[in-house]
Amino acid sequence: MSTPINVLLVKLTFEFLPPSFSVKVMASPSLFLGFILPIFFSLSSTVCTNSEGNALHALRIRLSDPTNVLQSWDPTLVNPCTWFHVTCDSNSHVIRLDLGNSNISGSLGSELGELKHLQYLELYKNNIGGQIPDELGNLEKLISLDLYGNKFEGKIPKSLSKLKSLRFLRVNDNKLTGSIPRELTNLSKLKLFDVSNNDLCGTIPVDGPFGNFPMESFENNRLNGPELKGLVSYDFGC
Repeated sequence: MSTPINVLLVKLTFEFLPPSFSVKVMASPSLFLGFILPIFFSLSSTVCTNSEGNALHALRIRLSDPTNVLQSWDPTLVNPCTWFHVTCDSNSHVIRLDLGNSNISGSLGSELGELKHLQYLELYKNNIGGQIPDELGNLEKLISLDLYGNKFEGKIPKSLSKLKSLRFLRVNDNKLTGSIPRELTNLSKLKLFDVSNNDLCGTIPVDGPFGNFPMESFENNRLNGPELKGLVSYDFGC
């Protein structure tokens, strides 16, 4: 069994302390709280932000960047908060990724699911292809997912239904196929939804927030119109 990260951090801290001071720290709870815990939380934050930096660096490797938009993405830095197009909160967690209209191409991978604090993923108007990763459903704090104007193909992941904070979901102007996942009707906070100009089939959901979206959000697909419950299957025509 692997050693938990918090145990490793405490062990490493004591290894760098003189033996006499280590004894004093262990014998004094107040000294432990005042000395060890701040180091522990600092190291924990660094480990977390490094994992986010590793995830973004893995994304960079997947992408072609002819205009050097990602030139500042240096994986040797402590965290990615100084990188251009990346925004962090006060705890150095990545909360925004703004790469819209950046002339990048390539594909997305599962590593994006490691950005646990991400709120805005803006990748619109590029030439990114391949499938939308299921792991985006792990971004529980995501508010806005803008992937429109790319070359994404395959199905809209059902895993996106786990994004309970999501308000904006735009995947229009891609090459997506299949039906609109009915699980998305459970996204009660969803205010804007656009899948126009793809190759989607089936019927248009009517439950939950989907009753408020204009028909323009669904145009230029192979969709058959609003779902008629009990009469035809939601994926009718696929």
